[in-house]
Amino acid sequence: MEQRTARLTLLIDPQKKSIFEALCAKEDVTASQKVRQFIRDYIEQQLGADWQNQVLVEEEKDGARRS
Repeated sequence: MEQRTARLTLLIDPQKKSIFEALCAKEDVTASQKVRQFIRDYIEQQLGADWQNQVLVEEEKDGARRS
């Protein structure tokens, strides 16, 4: 399971929030779960399914540069 250590705060129209929460409830997921899914899907769309490996490689490169 992913570590959840960062918070994302956003402003949304109250009516859209209410509708979104109702739709999530129909799928038996929380709004937070659905937003995390949207974010994962977007990252994969932009970077590909192996995005986690790409991020790890970049972090290793950055760490080596700082040493």
